[in-house]
Amino acid sequence: MNDLSTLSVIFDLDGTLVDSEPNYFEATRQTLAAHGVPDFTWAEHERLVGISTLETVDLLRERHGLRPPAAELLAETNRRYLELARTRTRAYPQMRRFVELLAAADVPLAVASGSSIEAIGAVLAGTGLDAYLRTVVSADEVPRGKPAPDVFLEAARRLGAAPADCVVLEDAAPGAAAAHAAGMRCIAIPYVAAQADRFSTADLLLRGGQADFTAEAVHDWLTAP
Repeated sequence: MNDLSTLSVIFDLDGTLVDSEPNYFEATRQTLAAHGVPDFTWAEHERLVGISTLETVDLLRERHGLRPPAAELLAETNRRYLELARTRTRAYPQMRRFVELLAAADVPLAVASGSSIEAIGAVLAGTGLDAYLRTVVSADEVPRGKPAPDVFLEAARRLGAAPADCVVLEDAAPGAAAAHAAGMRCIAIPYVAAQADRFSTADLLLRGGQADFTAEAVHDWLTAP
């Protein structure tokens, strides 16, 4: 059996630790509607899962020909999202259990997310996960967002961990690609189960997403010979 003494675990936030995508969808939908785009759909949102909020705004601004600067649209979307995130974000129960198991074993933990620092903080505080997850990196703090490895490499640096000793948990294909590019193992829990085939580089793929994730089973996988 492998022990956990050399392991560090880095979590994606949205769709992995917490079910925040409905809040991001609603914030984006409200912003687009305010600028004359009333028909933003969940299917369109699903295609954007896994990329940073700033990149999402850039894509939607170009796609819909929006005139306000990207920074203005980003601030507007983030303001709406934060209002929702503080009270309407649910942590996945088995993920919370997994975090607790790792924390009890003194495994260094971090969050590496495409969300803003303010959004990450609001979600962690609102769910109580901030008691365990104190090392936080936003894609806003590094040169490139996922699928580039920057955010995961920065998380490893802050943990004082070698990339090869890190395991990433991800729900989106760009994040799994980023983990692979960083030289880290990846546990993939697809937010959109139909996209499971996109996770070809994952070391452990739970094809059914959160429905297939149990804290004890993944803990056993980490400690297996």
